[in-house]
Amino acid sequence: MAATTLTPAVTWAQRPKIIFLTINVSDVTSPEIKIEKDSLHFKGLGGPDKAAFELSMKLLKEVDPEATKYQVKPRCIEFALEKAEEGPYWERLLADKTKAHWLKVDFGKWKDEDDSDAEGEVGAGAPGGGGDLEEMMKNMGGLGGGMGGMGGMGGGMPGMGGPGGMDMASMMAGMGGDKPDMEDLGDSDDEDLPDLE
Repeated sequence: MAATTLTPAVTWAQRPKIIFLTINVSDVTSPEIKIEKDSLHFKGLGGPDKAAFELSMKLLKEVDPEATKYQVKPRCIEFALEKAEEGPYWERLLADKTKAHWLKVDFGKWKDEDDSDAEGEVGAGAPGGGGDLEEMMKNMGGLGGGMGGMGGMGGGMPGMGGPGGMDMASMMAGMGGDKPDMEDLGDSDDEDLPDLE
């Protein structure tokens, strides 16, 4: 059986100062990773069959190889490539305009340029607003969220039914009059209907 070199699936996202890149190969053994100012090279054995994977990418713009961090995890290799210049978002990751079938946007980590105020400014006091890359790398895997602050909705709202609120009969009574009989709240449209022929 001839050994073929496979191209791994890659996902990416960006922020004003960082490119998040994930090479999706599990159980990588002895990876060779070379990061230069305008390129990234990866080679290693991984996956269930310990297949050979290799990837060379020529980046659209320059990154700072010294400030770049990466972490080999059981299911992937994650990179935080620090852009050489903070500024507008890159229009694409690769220098080549041709669509690469192995490259996709990581929507879980993506954040649009105009969303910068929506998230707490991580490291806003840091020069260039780059933040603490070590802390970012620790948090990169779990950007799942949920809707924080919605936990108290089950208890009822003031003035509505449920604990801490009013029931329907009390609300009706507050609108003028005594508590109505629940039978009186029936559908008035049911009266005087003509017989069907």
